[in-house]
Amino acid sequence: MDAGIAAEPQVESLFDPVSCTFTHVVHAGAGSACAIVDPVLDFDPKSGRVSHASARRVVEVVERLSLRVAWILETHAHADHLSAASWLRDRLGGRIAMGASICAVQQVFAKVFNLGPAFPTDGSQFDHLFEPGETFRIGDLQAVVMHVPGHTPADCAYRIGDAVFVGDTLFPPDVGTARCDFPGGDAAMLYRSIRALLDLPARTRLFMCHDYPPGGRAPCPVSTVEAQREGNIHVRDGVAEPAFVAMREQRDATLAMPVLILPSIQVNIRAGALPAAEDNGVRYLKLPIDAL
Repeated sequence: MDAGIAAEPQVESLFDPVSCTFTHVVHAGAGSACAIVDPVLDFDPKSGRVSHASARRVVEVVERLSLRVAWILETHAHADHLSAASWLRDRLGGRIAMGASICAVQQVFAKVFNLGPAFPTDGSQFDHLFEPGETFRIGDLQAVVMHVPGHTPADCAYRIGDAVFVGDTLFPPDVGTARCDFPGGDAAMLYRSIRALLDLPARTRLFMCHDYPPGGRAPCPVSTVEAQREGNIHVRDGVAEPAFVAMREQRDATLAMPVLILPSIQVNIRAGALPAAEDNGVRYLKLPIDAL
């Protein structure tokens, strides 16, 4: 283990059954600094209403353990849920951060949503943009950023001691891997990113961003490198890159767009901030026709 990195950070994992998303709070014990990974803002697409039940569960964890929020970390610009990063920063503090490649994602979707020249595509909505391999601290914990593109160009994983928060690179072994058909996605790139994760020590804990439990099992927030190498249905040891790419591209061609992709991307490229209210005091999200 790298010098100065705590071997086993503590992790509180919260599951949102609507978007099948895990939010993680990683810390070194009660009273320590913490990071919040991939927080969820509840959104009802039928009414256009936002609510904060999922985010309030995070607040409850932070307050119960007397934690100090140092970072709010996004693994990528999610297409299946809105981010609660901005709402949580306003209440708990911390810096919102994700990978510097978010700028490429902003440039693509600024055109899709016709956001105009007033919308910056330099990532300045975030408090910090990580470069690949960058290290940072969460109090006494040291973390390193792994750039793991493929699902999107801007995916990051955060390695903190023996724990890695993998975003959408991997799902639990019986679910497999994420789609690669969003703008800038690339199945071959995802395969290489996954292999970089699976080259870590066998007992490394891999914390999921999503689970879609088959067979009625309970949602599982964590796997290991060893379990993934032995049993991932898409990318276990012995599955070569060409076979993975062929499987992924064939499977992706059958998938519908996520229900919340259009509202979520508009919010998530703004670091979880909602669009500014218009002159009638109402905020609006755009619905582009035939754009995806």
